[in-house]
Amino acid sequence: MPFFDFIHDQREKLPLATSLVPSTVNIKDGTYIVTGANTGLGLECARHLVSLGAGRVILAVRSVSKGEAALADIRKTTARRTAGEVWELDLSSFASVDAFIARLNTLDRIDGLINNASVAMPNHTFAQGADVETSIFVNVVTTMLLTVRAVPKLQESAQKFNMTPHLVIVSSNAGIGNDMKGRVERCQGDVFAAVSKPEGFTAFSQYPTTKLLQIYAVRELASLLPVKQTGVVINHVNPGLCYTELDRNAGILGKLYMAIFRKLLARTAEEGSRTLLQAVWAGQESHGTYCSECRIRDEKIPEWIADENGHKTQRRVWEDLVKRLDKLDHGIDVAELLGSKTAEAK
Repeated sequence: MPFFDFIHDQREKLPLATSLVPSTVNIKDGTYIVTGANTGLGLECARHLVSLGAGRVILAVRSVSKGEAALADIRKTTARRTAGEVWELDLSSFASVDAFIARLNTLDRIDGLINNASVAMPNHTFAQGADVETSIFVNVVTTMLLTVRAVPKLQESAQKFNMTPHLVIVSSNAGIGNDMKGRVERCQGDVFAAVSKPEGFTAFSQYPTTKLLQIYAVRELASLLPVKQTGVVINHVNPGLCYTELDRNAGILGKLYMAIFRKLLARTAEEGSRTLLQAVWAGQESHGTYCSECRIRDEKIPEWIADENGHKTQRRVWEDLVKRLDKLDHGIDVAELLGSKTAEAK
């Protein structure tokens, strides 16, 4: 996106959290899960949900001790002394994702799953047990696995409670920058193998690549699972540049660069978290769309993603993701989520 558009968006005043809950949403009976909720955007999103009166708020975190500290802070600031709970989720581990999904399936209902957890790695490493670079693995492979595996429980919730659950993936405008154009198209062979190569790896290019892959994957998944058939809204949201700990793994120069950039343009984590709330209550019209500045902003998606060639690329990303998960013994079957009749029809 053009830099001056980015500056304009960053300076836009966002609506308060209290104004984002639609009158049709019964938040007091709702169950909401926020991943990466012990710090930054996830923490402030969870805090808002508790403050707004959500019936059940689950902080999904890699470190339970840090999650418990975050929850204690939320309870103190909201005066809801028994609200919230902490669940362990380490997206760098298939075993942890499997255990989390098994626990998720014991819930009575899920109104919203906000997939916020992400990492930005300063150095190239491969995820343990997978021939995929760590940030690609966490931000895309296991995040999308969690998203798809959660769909049946959200479908069940929609039917049982006559409401519209939301699956929100927290992406970034970094993924749609002009420098990302052609990033996937240039890949030879399997996309995930190509973007996982150590050659040419830099923290400043890899993180946006993970977000571009997220955008392609979410758009394809939403097209495969129409909300009219599933009752579940799937969208993605850009919180903008915020004061968070996303660059905690960065080197000295990287941290200095981000500190200066944030000083000039960043939102607070609380402000950025409002965009997550908007996405989780955005309505059926947001299915498959890009949300930013607390509203649907699909016009921000560049033509090279939205046009016919972009659709081909998103299908390629999705197909390579499915193959990769199958190779890692964590296959997903989207047709099965639509029910046997729909699967047979296809």
